[in-house]
Amino acid sequence: MYQTLLVEHHNAVGVITLNRPEQLNTYTVRMGEELVHAFDTLKQESSIRVVVLTGAGRAFCAGVDLKALKGSAPDGQNDDLPTLGQERFVQSFAADLYHYPKPVIAAINGPAVGVGVTMCLPCDVRLAASDATLAMPFAKLGIVPGLGSSYLLPRLVGPGNARLLTLAGLRVSAAEALNMRLVEQVYPAEQLLEMTMTLAESVAANPPEVITRIKMALNEGLSAESIQASIAYEHRCNAQRAR
Repeated sequence: MYQTLLVEHHNAVGVITLNRPEQLNTYTVRMGEELVHAFDTLKQESSIRVVVLTGAGRAFCAGVDLKALKGSAPDGQNDDLPTLGQERFVQSFAADLYHYPKPVIAAINGPAVGVGVTMCLPCDVRLAASDATLAMPFAKLGIVPGLGSSYLLPRLVGPGNARLLTLAGLRVSAAEALNMRLVEQVYPAEQLLEMTMTLAESVAANPPEVITRIKMALNEGLSAESIQASIAYEHRCNAQRAR
């Protein structure tokens, strides 16, 4: 069905795998279109309660495929695809993913560069292999990081670390990413997917409507004006359950 992804069901967990291993899973417009479709489809499937996003082979996503961008690769700009930057994945899907009703776990199995990092930021949890590296070299490319990075990154790592990662294009190891809270856990490479699936299955064992409300409450709390506002929102969420 997909040219750049694999989508699998493991009981209540949906696994989306970026599947261009020979190209280090570099991003193309087609991949963006397929990611949007895959997430939208899994959202509608009641049997799926958690979604995992990972990469095939030795990389998670090594940035944008420059050959495809120039139209010199088979997966480049085709007549049926939007121009890079105009696809929904770039325009608005980060917000959709941030508010996605099901928990999303990114399993960063290898190098993540540029969009390979920014696509993980709206996920609920980021886990990394011990040999993974993460880099956001947007300044060197002359562009501002997208996918809501200016909103999400400082909230995850703090303003200073956000500036280090973006202004200096700092490449960090998985251990350094853990230290600055860019990822939540680091595992040996051979254990990453197993540990990710264990976490996903433990989350999926809970009632899905409660998981959705907890996720919404935590997101709301990040921008709440006061603790009283958060408490009021929590009461409204619990009132929905009582109905």
